[in-house]
Amino acid sequence: MRLNRSCIPAFLFFIALALGKRMPAQENNPDRFTDISKVIVETRILDKVSSAYSSSGQPAEQLLPSLKFIPGIQHKGPTMPEQLLSKRIFLQFAILNTADSLIQVYFCPGYYFNDIRLFRKDKSGFTALPEIMPDINEKRGFRQLSLAAGDSMTIIAEIKALKTYNNILRPRLVGGPHINAFLAQLHSNFKNGNQLTYVFCGLLLMMILFSITNYIQGGNKEFLYYSGYALFLGGLFFLQSIYQLHASGFGFFLEGYLDFILQGTGTIFYMLFMKKFLDTRNKHPFLLRLYNTGIAILIGAMILYTLLHYFSANYQVEYLTEFLSKVLLLILILIFMVYSLRKWDNHLLRYLFWGNLFLFVFSSLSYLGIVFNHYFRQLPGLLNSTVTYYETGLFLELTLFLAGLNYKNRRNIIRQTKERETLKAQNLLKEYEKEIAVYKAQQEERQRISADMHDELGAGMTAIRLMSEIARNKMKENTPVEIEKISRSADDVLNKMNAIIWSMNSGNDTLDNLVSYIRSYAIEYFDGTQVDCRVQVSELLPAKELTGDKRRNIFLSVKESLNNILKHAEATAVVIRINTDEGLEIIISDNGKGIDLDKLRQFGNGLKNIARRMESIGGRYHIENKNGTVSTLSLPL
Repeated sequence: MRLNRSCIPAFLFFIALALGKRMPAQENNPDRFTDISKVIVETRILDKVSSAYSSSGQPAEQLLPSLKFIPGIQHKGPTMPEQLLSKRIFLQFAILNTADSLIQVYFCPGYYFNDIRLFRKDKSGFTALPEIMPDINEKRGFRQLSLAAGDSMTIIAEIKALKTYNNILRPRLVGGPHINAFLAQLHSNFKNGNQLTYVFCGLLLMMILFSITNYIQGGNKEFLYYSGYALFLGGLFFLQSIYQLHASGFGFFLEGYLDFILQGTGTIFYMLFMKKFLDTRNKHPFLLRLYNTGIAILIGAMILYTLLHYFSANYQVEYLTEFLSKVLLLILILIFMVYSLRKWDNHLLRYLFWGNLFLFVFSSLSYLGIVFNHYFRQLPGLLNSTVTYYETGLFLELTLFLAGLNYKNRRNIIRQTKERETLKAQNLLKEYEKEIAVYKAQQEERQRISADMHDELGAGMTAIRLMSEIARNKMKENTPVEIEKISRSADDVLNKMNAIIWSMNSGNDTLDNLVSYIRSYAIEYFDGTQVDCRVQVSELLPAKELTGDKRRNIFLSVKESLNNILKHAEATAVVIRINTDEGLEIIISDNGKGIDLDKLRQFGNGLKNIARRMESIGGRYHIENKNGTVSTLSLPL
């Protein structure tokens, strides 16, 4: 069967018309259509878009007809150069729906773009599409596209970039039901980097708590400044890890403005800390001027950056302000390192030199990553992130700072210990001088009292004794009992007074003097009685000083023990052993009938007095029944 030639043109016309309904040709290439029915999670359309840029302030509806779209993106790499961020960006792409039902997808131009408008292009012109966003937290980065079954359209997207050097133009279509899965997949790409950031933020949190604790304990402002530095820097990294590629209001605010302000404020706190930490006002005037200059530069840069960000559309000057301020900070670090090399004998500066060296190297790598972002993003793993380099430098700087802080604290502890010991020694010396003065005064007073007692009371008591003896001799058999009592009382008082004078005389404050006095008293005490008294003393007596109070209490305890032996023991022999091997030990033993430890009534007060006297001078008293009575007086020397 052959077709009539006259029917061929009409046949071709209807074929072309049918094909035109299914697949309308795009101006440049029909193959640049994207079938949205095949979009599951995401489909990138970077190779299917055309782009145009404009600095005009005209409404988009008036501007679009005059734009000339060029296939592809008009810059290398996905990151947009700063000179294009101030312009209006237009992307043109075509979509079709080969499914038999309505399909809804979301257009995402990339990050960070805070204003997205979609227009449909047809023969009648350009029609603005409704701005429908998904019901998610990051809805500002997406716009909905709906296309009926078998339909197609050409879309022009007008996007405005956020003022940041991290803008990534990577247009894609995201399946409506799978938008959360797309976001989860997008953020999981930074999971390893975020874990490193969380560890670093944890270290900074520990430093904050450590610094605040030191400030509360010591009131040193340097630790308060360091806690401010760690707080702002840690807050910056923590917020960036959470809001990285996050199309929300705060995410845009953080990326576009707040990150530089947090970094600049933290660096100012760091410089304030270094001024106090190094005591630059007194020890390093050059560093004082250097840090004051750095603080002034940062404050001026942040003020200018704020004005440009909110009151100017020229991002290049804003970017240059941020970039130059960071370069100047690197120069300040270099100057500090040169200064530290000249002061290499200063161990504290040596620690800080190495810390600043690592910070300089890795910060430089981070800034190079910002400038040559396209090349750095091709590196594997964490190496393609500029934050990784900066965090590494800060971590090494923090480690060496802690080493320097440990050295400074150790040196301060040594210095403070020396000062405290010196002050303590001075105070002790003053106390010793006071005590010596009081002791000398007491000794002089003791000497005076003993002399007065010897001269006045001794002479009087001796006179009484002599007169009673004379009276008794004259009266002979007719001597009254009272005269006998007066004579005995005079003897007793005279003996006691001699003992008091002996104890008060500071010239007798020695161990050998006490032993000699006890020996002479014991032998004289038992003279004329049936008791044989022997005193055994160590061959070498140590040259020990014994105060009058100790000598007196020891002697009175010995005297009371001897008195008990004479009155109650019925003994014929007494041995007094004085041992000084381990302190002073006086052992008094007799061969009498012994003591009944269960019936101490007759000795009660005397033994209690002995025990009380020995305890008052730090000694001990012990009595036992051992073939007689054995009394032990001991006193540590």
